[in-house]
This record gives sequence, C-alpha cells and structure tokens, in this order.
Amino acid sequence: MSIESSTQSSLSLTIGFALLLGSGTIQASDVAQDAEDSVSAITESIDLPRIRVVAPTLTALSATPGAVYEVTQEDIEEVQPRSTEDLLRRVPGIYIKREEDSAVVTNLGVRGLPAGDYKTLVLEDGVPIQPGIFVGNSRYYNPRVQRMEGAEVLKGASSLRFGPNNIGGVINFLTRTPDDGVAMTGRIGSWNTREASVDLGGSSASGEARFGVIATRATSDGWNDKGWDMTDVMVKAGSQIGDRHHVGVKFSYYDNEANISYRGSFPDAFDAGATFNPAPDDFFLTDRRAFDVNHEWEINRDLRLQTVVFWSEMSRDYWRFLVDGATTNADGLTVWNYTDTVQGNNRTFERYGFDSRLLMNHELFGMYNEAQFGLRYFEEEMLDNTIRADRATPRNPNGPLLRNRVDSADSLALFAQNRFDVTQSLTLTAGLRVESYKQKRNDLRVEVDPVDTFSNTEWLPGIGATYQVNPALQFYGGVYIAFAPPLVGSVVGSDDVPTEAEKSTNVDLGVRGGGDSFSYEVTAFRMDFSNQVDPGISGIRAPNEGSALIQGAEASVVFELPHGFSINGNVTWIPTAEFGEDRPADALDGNRLPYSPEWTANLTLSYRTGDLQTALLFNYTDEVFGDGMNRTEIDPLNHMGGLIPSYYTFDVTASYDFNPGVSAFGSVKNLADKRYISGLRQGIYVGPERQFDIGIRYRF
Repeated sequence: MSIESSTQSSLSLTIGFALLLGSGTIQASDVAQDAEDSVSAITESIDLPRIRVVAPTLTALSATPGAVYEVTQEDIEEVQPRSTEDLLRRVPGIYIKREEDSAVVTNLGVRGLPAGDYKTLVLEDGVPIQPGIFVGNSRYYNPRVQRMEGAEVLKGASSLRFGPNNIGGVINFLTRTPDDGVAMTGRIGSWNTREASVDLGGSSASGEARFGVIATRATSDGWNDKGWDMTDVMVKAGSQIGDRHHVGVKFSYYDNEANISYRGSFPDAFDAGATFNPAPDDFFLTDRRAFDVNHEWEINRDLRLQTVVFWSEMSRDYWRFLVDGATTNADGLTVWNYTDTVQGNNRTFERYGFDSRLLMNHELFGMYNEAQFGLRYFEEEMLDNTIRADRATPRNPNGPLLRNRVDSADSLALFAQNRFDVTQSLTLTAGLRVESYKQKRNDLRVEVDPVDTFSNTEWLPGIGATYQVNPALQFYGGVYIAFAPPLVGSVVGSDDVPTEAEKSTNVDLGVRGGGDSFSYEVTAFRMDFSNQVDPGISGIRAPNEGSALIQGAEASVVFELPHGFSINGNVTWIPTAEFGEDRPADALDGNRLPYSPEWTANLTLSYRTGDLQTALLFNYTDEVFGDGMNRTEIDPLNHMGGLIPSYYTFDVTASYDFNPGVSAFGSVKNLADKRYISGLRQGIYVGPERQFDIGIRYRF
C-alpha cells in the first residue's frame, strides 16, 4: 500500500474512533469483551443506517409488486464464494459470464440482457458503485465479497425508486459490520491463492455506537496464469444521537493489480488443453477510494427521512502490448505476436452526490397509504487518457498522449410513489421517476476547446399491484418505463448523432408464497425496447441501434427437508431475446442477442447436522452466441463471434465449527473438472478448471 493510501486509511480509522469516543460511551476495553458480553452488546446495539432496496418501507415486504430475492449471510457461508459473481448465481434471472476466477471486472446479465452490457443498477449499501454510469464503462469495478453480508435484488415496478440503469432492476450489496471483538480468517487454494482477513469490531456499553474494520489481503497466480494482487479495507462507524437520529460513516479502499487482458486463446491452444496466459505482459490496475455518510431521522412513527452523501474516486489503468497482425495471421492464428509498443488506456473517475428519501404513512381516501418521495443528485467525471510506452518502461505515465479528454455529467432525479391498501388483500402502487441529466466532453489536446454537450430529461411512470389470496399464495404484477442513459461517447463528437436514452417498457406478472418448510416465487417478464443504444463506443457504430424484445420467466424455490437437508434452486427460461426488424443493415434483424442464454439453472442440496454444514451446488448454462451475427462456428478471423456450447459444473463445500471461536471450511469448485468456453473476446476465454480452497476462522 502506498504512503498516500496508508495515510487515508489511518485517517479513516481516526475518524471512526473519534465519532464513537465523541458519544462519551465507548472505551478501548470494549473491543476485547468476552464472547458472552459481545453477544449481549450486539443484540442491543444499533444497526448502522443505510438505504435498503428490498424492504426500505415502514411496513412489510409482501406489498412489493415485483420479483424480490435476498442473498443472506447463510448463503455466503454455504457457497464459499471467491467473488460476488458466485453469490449472484443463486438469484433467478441472473447469468454470469466468468472471465477470471476472482471476477476483477463484472460480467453479468439480468433477464436476457447481454452479460457485461449494463442496464442494471448496482449499489453498495444503497450507493451507486459502477464507476461511470453516464460517462464510462460500468464494468471496471466489482466489490469484494469478503466484506459482504448479503445482497438484495429487486425487479419490477418498484425499481423506479432507484436509477438510472434500472431496466434489469437493482442489485444492492450489503456490507458487514463486524461483531464486537477480533476475528481472523485465512484461506489458501488452487493457483497459489493466499488470503488473510481481519475483522475488528467494538460497541459502546449502551449499544448506541458501533465501530468496525474489515481488511483483506489476497494474492493469486490466477487461473491461466492471470494473477492478481488485491488489498481491500473498509471502516464503518455509527452512533445514535438522541432518540430519533442515527448517523453512520463508511470509508473503503481497494487496490488490485491483475495480469488480465481482453485477449483470449486461439482454438488450437484450447483444443490442446492449454492453461497459459495469452497476454502475459498486459495488466489491469484498479485503485478506488469511497466515503459515505448516512443519516436517518425517525421524525415520528409515520414519518422517516433517510439521507446518504457519497464520494468516490477510482482509477483504472489498462496497459496492453500491441499486436503485429501480419505475423499473427502468417502463423495461422496460433499465438499472439506482440510488438514492443505498449498502450495505456487509462481512466480516472470521480463522483459525488447525495440521495434523500422521505417515507410516510397516511390515510388518504380513508385507506392505509404508504408514500415515498426521493431526490438524488450526483456529478461524475472521467479523465480518459491513451498513452504510448515501450517494453523498457511498460507503464510510463509520461509517454506520448494519443487521447486526453474529460467526459462529465451531472444528474438530478426525483421520484414519488404511493401504495394504496385498497383492501386487506389488494394493494396498488403508483410511481413516477424523473431523470434529468447533462453530459459534456472536453478535448484537452485542443487549445480552443469546443465543448460538446447533450441534455435530456426522461419521465418514467409505473404502476403495480399485489393480491394476497391466502398466506401461501400471492399474485403480483406491474408495468413501468425503465431506462439506461447513453454514455457520453454515444451522444457527443463530430461523428455521432445525439440520441435519447435507451428505454424499455417492462411488464411483470408473478406469484409467490410458501409455508413452514418451503417458499417459492415465479415471474413472467417482458422487456420491449423502443431503441437500444450503443454503449458509448464513439465513432465505431451508430448510437441508435433499433428495437429489441426479451420475454421469459424465472422461478426460485426453497425446501426444508427432514433430517437436516434442504434444497434451494432457480431456473430461468428466455425463449425470446431478439433484435427488432428496424436494425441498421448489418444482418441482425431477428437474431438472438449475444450472451443471452435461453436456459440457466442452479440447484443446491444442503445438509446441516450439529456443527457440520455441507452443500452440493449445480450450475447449468445454455449455449449462447458471442455476437449478434449468430454464427454457429467461432469466427476464424477475430474469434469475437460464434456459438458457445452449453456447460454445467458441480461444486462441493463444507464447514465445521469446532467451538464458538474456531471454524474450518473448504470447497472444491468445478468438481468434475469440466473444460468449457466462458466467453469470446479476441480469442477464447476458458472457464476455470477444478479448484480447491481451504481455510480457518478464529474469533477471540
């Protein structure tokens, strides 16, 4: 860690302790309480304030007119994930396109939306974490699973409370606040993976203040020699102020040096079972800092105000050796022949803003109502540099500048929603979201800078309903207009034509319920795009790409069986995911969207007895096309397109608690050592082979 980052981390620790000490109730000895006192303090202490997406209302979740799924701490312990992608496989409707074992960048698709082409909002504790929602690629940052206690996934009309990028819904990762005391976790695994985490927690005697730190250090040679070196630190603190106010702060620091690239292997290497890195000198360097301040005010029993102020800064330097295309082709596309020229595609993002929400119970029209009103504002900026270097100094930041520009945007959103409890069984929810934004680009290489700008305002209505037949059966549904903003590269520049935002009319119809030993949810959905939008690659293709239609269904079920067994499964079926007939003349009309499988399924068989927990996990992913041309064979010229065969994997996990303070865990992923293609991108991406992990956790 650099001196600068160490200083910032130390500063955050100081701030956290100062906040707690300022309450006049915390003592240093609180951190080292024995287990019995810790349990008592945890039970009585406050939950640090944050914005939730699944159950943010003053009443129950059952009135949500859309599909809902929650990933819990128990799920995390069962899955033993290496990344947040492993967790999201448990969620119906989500498809994971694995590129690296630790998911340095994210590749997920929701309900048939192409994986990696973000139209789904990703939050952490209610704060947007995708680095460039309006100005850059949202895939560049993936939060680390080591600091998570779960995730919330919300789809349907209720998604209007959050935005933008709410076409696929909302994913909200929930971070842990360590219990009182100290816990240490160590894990080793395949590819020389080594990981160590420390959790430090403390609370005041009254339970009105809490503090916690989670720090993780991990390194690995990586699958296919795609190594990574990661540090992740999160500091949280909070306090109750009086009877009605709660304040919380969170600082996070992340640094990762990953030996990954867009380049994959050629077919001969794949067929021969090769496990080498096809781009051994390319590096993807990520550095991120973020700071959030939450405030919650219980005005009275029917009125609550939640506000979060947030800031983040992230850099992503991507250094790649250029390829000699002539010799590569002459060799018959067997290996990449690299030159001595290195190109750094380097981007720095900064975002700051706030999100404030008022929740209110009232009795309009003589019936129970629950209203929500929200205001969100943020500004973001991306410094986009392209730098040339050479093999002697491969990461030279002072090399010739091929690109030096700033893309920026400011965004203001308002929303209002009201739920009417018409009868004890029937609820109606109506909402409206307004998103207004302005984007601009500055070319810093031009002395007289012509600033290109684009402004737009979208009005997004929605309505939903739930009907409770009996405790085991509820119907729900809704329709709403969702949108994803075009990036700056789609709407400004001399070769581009301004476009409106990408919008979709979304319809959900579903049923859910359960009993003492089971629960289920089934949802049919339709996403009708009036006009898909190029994801911001300025000048490469037309920004207005035409219409598209996605239709399908998703289902999840949980059974608690006798003798400690349980089953958790989900399946997604998407028979329609096709380009519309008004596409540009590129032979896409009626073709299936890329990276949109017709079938995905996940099934977990768990067993618990005493202190032992085991699980067998099954994943099936149907065949997908690598691009919209729908070729059945992999493109022999650039390997970007072609039909990727279906595959399945089995994982086994187990854990055992020796006593309240010591537990051991282990897993075998891809138990059958299935060799499969996970994606196509300048070559073949090979899915991770069989891998082992084993670890121990000690708490004192």
